[in-house]
Amino acid sequence: MVSPLDTSGNPNRACFLDRDGVLIEDAHYLSSPDQVRLMPGISGSLRRLRQEGYLLIVVTNQSGVARGVFPEDAIPAVHQRIDDLLAAEGAGIDAYYYCPHHVEGTVKRYARSCSCRKPEPGMLLAAATDYRLDLGASFLIGDKLSDLQAAEKAGCAGYLVETGHGREYAERGRAAGIPVVADAVSAVDAFLETAR
Repeated sequence: MVSPLDTSGNPNRACFLDRDGVLIEDAHYLSSPDQVRLMPGISGSLRRLRQEGYLLIVVTNQSGVARGVFPEDAIPAVHQRIDDLLAAEGAGIDAYYYCPHHVEGTVKRYARSCSCRKPEPGMLLAAATDYRLDLGASFLIGDKLSDLQAAEKAGCAGYLVETGHGREYAERGRAAGIPVVADAVSAVDAFLETAR
């Protein structure tokens, strides 16, 4: 699948996706490719975004690394499995950014605060630099308030989905004025409708 990356110098737009509970089903501390299950309908929505000229970028906290639940080198295999499943349905991801840190981690190398762990916007800002993104024309889909806080800090729109952990945060999200939708498919529909 061809990426819509604009190499002419014009800024690019992106859809940032949280991974677990948004792009794929949430399996507690998912660390094996065998655990990967795409969310229903996600491939069609990703194809639609691609046709509209959006880069597709995953931004995911993976504190299981810091907590010693799985090694950092397990993450690329999971992402490759996602790529394989999406490719079979004519879709794809342009880039993956992940944060392995957690301040309460048990693995010393990763046990720290950082600017990449959501709610901090570090992963989004890194992607903006790497891909010349217009964050004001980009948006994020997440299932936790920390996802939406990262989007706000980065200056892009955000949607809270009720899949994954989203139901836990839906009421607080609505009270904070965050758009809450059923799932990532609904988020894509809502964003593209407002972007017209």
